[in-house]
Amino acid sequence: VQLQASGGGLVQAGGSLRLSCAASGRTFSGYTMGWFRQAPGKEREFVATISPEGASTRYADSVKGRFTISRDNAKNTVYLQMSSLKPEDTAGYYCAGATYFYNSRSAYDYDYWGQGTQVTVSS
Repeated sequence: VQLQASGGGLVQAGGSLRLSCAASGRTFSGYTMGWFRQAPGKEREFVATISPEGASTRYADSVKGRFTISRDNAKNTVYLQMSSLKPEDTAGYYCAGATYFYNSRSAYDYDYWGQGTQVTVSS
């Protein structure tokens, strides 16, 4: 499966952005989908994940209550709605798909990765 992330940009602190990740190839609805982020000089970290049917989600503590992950299996797309953005949210954001692991927080459990989209939050 191929993943294409989009929607990043420059936003002021307190603002909002919605990231999208469009999938092509094999059956999208069978995959757990996740969002991860990586800031310069830091390791890639878990942001959010959503189960294949969309009923179950998990979030990193740092984004809980501010970010919402969702998916539209008919459109083969997963979204990350980000609100109340902070400068520390600045990073490259990557979508990923996991074949076998259900709602994993570990990047090692994801088989497919998008190219990333940059989010920059100014103070």
